[in-house]
Amino acid sequence: MIRILLIAVLALGLAVLPWLLPAQGYALRVVCLVLLFAAMSQAWNIAAGLSGQISLGHAGFFGAGAYTSTLLLIHFNLSPWLGLIVAGLVGAALAALISLPTMKLKGHYFALATLAFGEAMRVIANSWTGVTGGPVGVSVPFAEPSLALMQFQSLRPYFYIMLAALIVTCIAFQRIRTSALGLRLRALKNHADAASSLGVDTAAAKLFASTVSGALIAMLGVLYAQFQFFFDPDTAFSLAGISIRIALIAIIGGVGTVSGPLLGALLILPIEEATNAYLSSHAAGLSQIVFGAILIAVVILQPRGLLHLWKSRRR
Repeated sequence: MIRILLIAVLALGLAVLPWLLPAQGYALRVVCLVLLFAAMSQAWNIAAGLSGQISLGHAGFFGAGAYTSTLLLIHFNLSPWLGLIVAGLVGAALAALISLPTMKLKGHYFALATLAFGEAMRVIANSWTGVTGGPVGVSVPFAEPSLALMQFQSLRPYFYIMLAALIVTCIAFQRIRTSALGLRLRALKNHADAASSLGVDTAAAKLFASTVSGALIAMLGVLYAQFQFFFDPDTAFSLAGISIRIALIAIIGGVGTVSGPLLGALLILPIEEATNAYLSSHAAGLSQIVFGAILIAVVILQPRGLLHLWKSRRR
């Protein structure tokens, strides 16, 4: 009963929150980004958190989704909602394509292979100027505020869209984690050889988790494109800005947990924005130094993430 009451209070607070902040204000924009990156980290968590295969190439799926939807809108006037579906299919296909040759790799070898995939996608986008615009980037065409085109006069609708995306990714993660597939993935994470000897189809489990993760992160790339209105290859396929950031969010919050990515995003995004806003003007690189020191302190304090720190404090 207490849990239900807490969930109801949290839901009410989230529903009211956008109306307590300026409709076009900086604070609401940061909140939207927190929800978006929490959802992205949760999508990453489906593959990396459950199976233990740490990917550093999710920016490849993310950027592919952003470009797919935007180019379909520019050239065919296709609604971003339909572009969302196409982007998901593209992300799933790319994830399956990169998973097949890297399936037997483990640890840092797998991480390096996925990193190479993300960087290859960035190079392709920069070089294929006839389609992607190259380093110049692409802009989402401005139109009259419309739900069909996912363009609004205020940031409040984006808040609810990002919140819905976070809920969907959390439900997908939880359903997989508590299913038979989730048990196989955790067995694979703890001891791959033992799981294989017991009859676990490790290849199929990895492929399915990677495909779902790639599809979700590509769809979230569509939301990012519609929210930012402009992006280029170095932004959409950024190693540090996308791949490493979403991995850090899950690691800081708690890998393999449903609430870890949200906790990580609530810590990392506001701190990052605050250090950039208040420290960047004092000295070049000072905000990054402070931000990095905070992350190091959190990892040293509890390597398993904030969620495990909170649970240990409760015990």
